[in-house]
Amino acid sequence: MTDQKRIYLDYAATTPLLDVAKKATLEGFEQWANPSSPHADGRSAQSMLENARSRFRSALDWDGDVIFTSGASEAISIALNHSKPDNQYVSPVEHDVVLRSATSAKRLPVDMNGMVTPTNLNHVLKSAEGRALVVVQSVNNETGVMQDLAALGKVCRDRGAALLADCAQSAGKMPLPDADMIVIAGHKFGGPPGVGALLVKDLKLLNPAGGQEQGYRTGTENLPYIMAMTAALEAPKTWAGRATELRQHLDDAIKKEGGSVVAENAPRIATIASYHMPGVAANTQLIRFDMAGFSVSAGSACSSGTLKTSHVLEAMGMDESISKEVIRVSIGRDTSRSQIYAFVEQWKSIFNQARRT
Repeated sequence: MTDQKRIYLDYAATTPLLDVAKKATLEGFEQWANPSSPHADGRSAQSMLENARSRFRSALDWDGDVIFTSGASEAISIALNHSKPDNQYVSPVEHDVVLRSATSAKRLPVDMNGMVTPTNLNHVLKSAEGRALVVVQSVNNETGVMQDLAALGKVCRDRGAALLADCAQSAGKMPLPDADMIVIAGHKFGGPPGVGALLVKDLKLLNPAGGQEQGYRTGTENLPYIMAMTAALEAPKTWAGRATELRQHLDDAIKKEGGSVVAENAPRIATIASYHMPGVAANTQLIRFDMAGFSVSAGSACSSGTLKTSHVLEAMGMDESISKEVIRVSIGRDTSRSQIYAFVEQWKSIFNQARRT
């Protein structure tokens, strides 16, 4: 495929910038003043910022506060480091950023699909001292498994705990959960990298952390990127149904050829899936797919040339030898049937060649 256009199937990592977002970025650059400045130029920028905030809330159907950040990582840092509850409980399948930011948090048990069950959460919170902050992602970034945040949120409310939901992979694709705090990443739905938001139902849950964003964030707001993220969020989402069809075809085809689907029977978002190719290391698969013109990622993390076991798959109880043979495929707005069919053919080629050698 060296003479053809590459096929991008790594939308869970980042998405192409939408045209409406590019246009909004340029509009924002025309307004170069600092929104915190007291003069007329600053007030004009502040007006544009608040207009974007209002549109952002409306697009997400969110009636709480919005703290614009430099991305999901900063939003997570603010939520974990400045929330008032002393006790934090984190699922072991969260994104690395969450686990690095919550080193002292207690780990919640998960089942073989990587899901926190309401029964287990209730048992943990029953013995918690003081108010707790529970951190559970909406959609897993490796497997696509969707947590039952409606049920988990009810347990949190019954036990007087606050729920922080990392919605980086689900915002802009599915409705927001009923949570006390929600993390958003702009580049996951067609906005630019370097911008995100922390949605907060009640700011009393946080200790002030800076001079901007009502005193809960330090640093000048990135108005051009905030406008771009908002425009991307408002873009039509008519492609979601097609993603479901494409993912199902991918699941069926890979199983037919001797592969398997990670967490196949769990509720999964249509845009993310992980697949096991028996006997073929994930890094070998990535090299072969890349050489053939396909952009995918590993279900395990590569570091300094060494394949490390995915903490997500490990928490699910998957055998290490299997987890090192898992790759992730993620579908986006521009993914077509022909691209999925081409990927399946390449998957078959790599697998068949490995079995012959």
